[in-house]
Amino acid sequence: MPPVKDDLIREINCLDINLTEKSPAKGTALVDVRACNKPATKVWFRGVRSSKFRHVYGVPFKRERCYDNIKITRNAHDSNFCAVNPKFVAIVTEVAGGGAFLVLPLDHTGRLDFNASRVTGHKGPVLDIKWNPFNDNIIASCSDDCTVKLWHIPDGGLSMHLTDWLVELHGHKRRVAYIEWHPTAENILLSAGFDYLIFVWDVGKGEAVKVIDCHSDVIYCMSFNRDGSLLATTCKDKKLRVIEPRRGIVLSEGPCHSGTKAAKCAFLAGGRVLTTGFSRHSDRQYALWDQHALHAPLALDTIDSSSGVVFPYYDHDTNMVYLAGKGDGNIRYYEVVDEPPYIHFLNQFLSGNPQRGLGFMPKRGVSTAQCEVFRFYKLHTSRGLCEPISMIVPRKSDCFQEDLYPDTAAPQPALSARDWLSGVNAPPLLISMKTGVTISTHKPRTNKDAPALQPQDANNRKKFAFLSRETTPDYRPLATCDNRYNNKQLNQVQVTEKCQKTSANQNTKFHQLQRMFGKQTGETEPVPLYKQINQGDVFNTEHELRLAFNRQGEELRIVKRQLQNSQQRVRELEQHIASLQARLQHET
Repeated sequence: MPPVKDDLIREINCLDINLTEKSPAKGTALVDVRACNKPATKVWFRGVRSSKFRHVYGVPFKRERCYDNIKITRNAHDSNFCAVNPKFVAIVTEVAGGGAFLVLPLDHTGRLDFNASRVTGHKGPVLDIKWNPFNDNIIASCSDDCTVKLWHIPDGGLSMHLTDWLVELHGHKRRVAYIEWHPTAENILLSAGFDYLIFVWDVGKGEAVKVIDCHSDVIYCMSFNRDGSLLATTCKDKKLRVIEPRRGIVLSEGPCHSGTKAAKCAFLAGGRVLTTGFSRHSDRQYALWDQHALHAPLALDTIDSSSGVVFPYYDHDTNMVYLAGKGDGNIRYYEVVDEPPYIHFLNQFLSGNPQRGLGFMPKRGVSTAQCEVFRFYKLHTSRGLCEPISMIVPRKSDCFQEDLYPDTAAPQPALSARDWLSGVNAPPLLISMKTGVTISTHKPRTNKDAPALQPQDANNRKKFAFLSRETTPDYRPLATCDNRYNNKQLNQVQVTEKCQKTSANQNTKFHQLQRMFGKQTGETEPVPLYKQINQGDVFNTEHELRLAFNRQGEELRIVKRQLQNSQQRVRELEQHIASLQARLQHET
């Protein structure tokens, strides 16, 4: 036997391996190695965890399935600048003299037209955008002009620049930095501004119902828990707070990351909060906290020494956390468990192109046929490209994987704004990823259980619903019954059926006003115009038919505007041609 092998065998025989001690981390063995004529050393051996997400990998879409030629904003604000839902992708763009963002249907991929239609109603740069979780056609935006606005996007996308908003919310004295929709209650929106205030808005009324004034400096991030009963915030004063948003009371408060740069947070399941920030030596960190004890973290680890702000993205269905830094080219992902060390690193998606922002698709929009568990929409910094990235679990079978896709949050509210403001909490309604059927997780409240509306409040709601509805003119010819009305003996003449129809048409608007503003008992609250239905062309109730009629009226109004713009453009071209012809004749 060669002498090298003899030395190796002799070295192995001299080792005394003691496996009796266990480290605090689960699955990690502390090995005491005593070599011949050498001092004892301690080596940590980490065992392999069993997890179905251990081999998750990222797949970027091909270039023809990306969104190209987009003037992505270069604002230095710490925001994602991108919002996605199963219908549209919205991207904040760079526009001189104001704020704008682009809205594209998901299937409108490829190179974008330079003159593509945008939402251009803000007077300052747009800082944050978020889609309504219960209506894929409604998007909220906040801006440097101290306002928050809601917009309605038609199903086919924008055909012209959109400047007419649905609701405009005034209240902040300085620019509005972040907005967040309530996860279970309808029409509840939160906004955080540089005036250190958080406004709780009821967008159905168009007014603020609560102002949270408990921060002493600029707010960096907001995050709701699963049922929306608690709110976690990070602030420039280096503190993490858990707030009860309806009363504005701080339930717990503690020191967060000691660095001076922005810290972000995400509310996890089981009453835990994940934060990302910087240490006093400018190392990037992530920490896990218990919402009831914020004096010390449950887990704390250093990521790297880069300078970009790290954004956390949490998936409630898989208990996975994705960490993506601004200016980085990689996305790290972890699995969260209930036992120490709580957070386990899985892998990372590597890319040579840094990201300016990331949007993510709600779970009901991912592809179950490809075992896709998450999808990012990456905004490139060096070129105007929005690139989708799919996070996929490798599986051999083409069948539906029930363990990967539990029931997820449905696009339907579990509570009304009035119920939530009165103190009611409810988990989100769930929808099956296999069948698409909504599953109710609690007993719905009936009209008898709901508190009675105040007369003035109900009247204001009706006025708001009536004024926000499009008026459609009636161009049908009136019946020729003037001779009957001019007759002095009108009471003695028998009114024909045509005159009855004409009289009914003339009294329609009066009857609408009487029904809208009259004090009638037992009637439900009217629904504003922006709550469009998504059930297709099949209408089950008169209310749905009215909503579809209003939407058609809005589309007709858009077509009329396009026609007017085209006619104006034709007239301008004709005048230009005439001036050129006159100049040509003058020169000759």
